[in-house]
Amino acid sequence: MSRSSHHFFPGPQTGVPPTYEMLKEEHEVAVLGAPQGSGPVMSTVVNIRSETVVPDHIVWSLFNTLFFNPCCLGFVAFAYSVKSRDRKMVGDVIGAQSYASTAKCLNIWALVLGLLIISAVIIAVIVINVTALSQI
Repeated sequence: MSRSSHHFFPGPQTGVPPTYEMLKEEHEVAVLGAPQGSGPVMSTVVNIRSETVVPDHIVWSLFNTLFFNPCCLGFVAFAYSVKSRDRKMVGDVIGAQSYASTAKCLNIWALVLGLLIISAVIIAVIVINVTALSQI
């Protein structure tokens, strides 16, 4: 018994199985014949506009809403983040960037104020405990 492999399709064999597109193209060449070089070759260029990435900061706003929410800045930032995402879905990139910028600014303020308040509370608790222990 001979163990030789027979190739059903002519052409270079690289060991990679042919894809559907390759098989279809080879079939078309076999049926229609090789393309004739008599006419000019026409090409079409399709420009696909890449969507501008606008960060909406919605996760950061949600975090600030749940954990650092002084003066409701986290909640307002979350509202602006949702507005930014809505504008992005509609296709208004400039509006989305405007709302995202406002949400980022509010998130920064909420985070800074929240950290300052937490730091002040921790320092106040330490000072109160130290003064209470020193009176004993």
